[in-house]
Amino acid sequence: MDNQKSVWGIIFLMAIIAAGFGLAGIFTPAKVVAAAKPAKLTPVYVHMNGFNAFVESVVAVRPGQPVVFVNEDTGVHTVQGYNPITGKALQYPMGMLLGTPGPGHKVHTYTVRYSKPGVYYYYCTMHAVLEKVYKNMVQPAHRVGVHGFAGAMAGIIIVTKNPAILKQNAPTCRDKILKSYFGG
Repeated sequence: MDNQKSVWGIIFLMAIIAAGFGLAGIFTPAKVVAAAKPAKLTPVYVHMNGFNAFVESVVAVRPGQPVVFVNEDTGVHTVQGYNPITGKALQYPMGMLLGTPGPGHKVHTYTVRYSKPGVYYYYCTMHAVLEKVYKNMVQPAHRVGVHGFAGAMAGIIIVTKNPAILKQNAPTCRDKILKSYFGG
């Protein structure tokens, strides 16, 4: 448990450092971008798998760029935004993705876009719970009694215009379906 808290402490610290690179609006509710966006931005994919994890737990996107959550697991997952200072659930993102039975079946996705630069936190309410930690900050922790691995199913979306931060995404963020998992 201490390792898990220290990992999330490092992620939180990285998010604060990223905020210093020109990210305004940290912890503020997101504004939804209108569906008809003149410039086409390539989606960034976040995959959910049978390990009950977001494969790309930290991603960086430009304002308005789609973040597509892809459930390549047989089980149901959720994406719930929260405020790490108060633990209050945010209305956005908030979505549920049905599982994918296997190869050849429809892979369920959920897309979000943020128009305002900032750091946005989320977790799967099926596989994680929010717990108070140092100075009453809140972070996701593994939901006891749920199948899967002991880590918390959670992540961060950094919305920025900083090219150095945008280049840090994992290569898997470019592919809707990961070949190492089953897909439809």
